[in-house]
Amino acid sequence: MDVATEDRAGAAPADPGGDPGTSALAGALRLAMGRIVRRLRQAHAVGDLTLSGASVLARLSGSGPDSPGALAELERVRPQAMAGTLAGLEQRGLISRAPDPADRRRAVIAITEEGRTVLERRRSESADRLAHALDGFTPQERRALTGVLPLLDRLAEQL
Repeated sequence: MDVATEDRAGAAPADPGGDPGTSALAGALRLAMGRIVRRLRQAHAVGDLTLSGASVLARLSGSGPDSPGALAELERVRPQAMAGTLAGLEQRGLISRAPDPADRRRAVIAITEEGRTVLERRRSESADRLAHALDGFTPQERRALTGVLPLLDRLAEQL
């Protein structure tokens, strides 16, 4: 995709030196990432984890147990939205809820073994699908994508 000619996002054209304008780059990134996420999401079965559910499981798996309020803040959602996500995950047995030993008024949410299994299966399906798609890329193109990953991670943290 040529960022300089990306018109569908309503972005400004690139400057004459070939450096894409910030608006043009933002529009092109939004479109490309949206397509990737949409296609990966479409590959999962109906009734599978929601994107927010998968994100919460991944956070609990990586960072350990946390409170619903802290999870809402980290995921940048309202506490009410997090409560709904947690209720669905708890109903499926993917998380457990226990009183915080330091403050019994507060709950602590942890991923269960079943939650780890579901999360790993989802990651494997997505990774397999991406790997299959990347098979069509040249080694040079795969190296270029690898080089961009730290920038995409940094961009995600700044959003």
